[in-house]
Amino acid sequence: MNALTQTAALVAKDVRSELRTRYALNALLMFVITSVATILFALREDPASPEVLGGMFWVVVFFSAMSGLSRIFVSEEEKGTALTLQLIARPTVVYFGKLLFNCGLTLILTTAITVLYVLIFPQFTVQSVPIFAATVVLGSLGFASAATIIAAIIAKANTRGTLYPVLSFPILIPLLMTVMKSTARALAGEPLVSALGELQVLVSYVLIMTGGSFLLFDYVWKD
Repeated sequence: MNALTQTAALVAKDVRSELRTRYALNALLMFVITSVATILFALREDPASPEVLGGMFWVVVFFSAMSGLSRIFVSEEEKGTALTLQLIARPTVVYFGKLLFNCGLTLILTTAITVLYVLIFPQFTVQSVPIFAATVVLGSLGFASAATIIAAIIAKANTRGTLYPVLSFPILIPLLMTVMKSTARALAGEPLVSALGELQVLVSYVLIMTGGSFLLFDYVWKD
């Protein structure tokens, strides 16, 4: 099989495994519902500014992603299938297969949070759809690219649960700051040109993180 076929087969395998166990989906769903409910009770009748709502939106995305995306490699170690993958698939295939799966999972996560926010928070009204859509897509890709390589690094560690968020937070700080600012612009109804700086940063982050992870993955995966 060529690399593209192998990558598609790996993604299909992960999708079937997730649909069978629903570990990541259940973890993400429960964390999202709990986080949004907590924010709703905390705000109560107090109106929140677009900056606050945009910040809370991505904080929920961050912690929800931390609760589910690490399983992509940890589950392979726990099931004892990591060695099999090393033998039958090239590192490039494994990396891009896991990255595509995490991208899909993160996009589902951000879409679900967006729907909940729109339904629950009247102040969360997207005035500039192009800015918000670009921010969600690029932000999701950024989260997925960072989460994939970090998950590969911590998969062999003994303290996986605590190590994952510790490593993720400093790497994701630039991404979080940028998507929060861009989301605030979208909620405030600013024109697309005003967010070009943030969108350029997001594109650069995705390219750098994906390219760097691709170059490092061979060493991480086989170590």
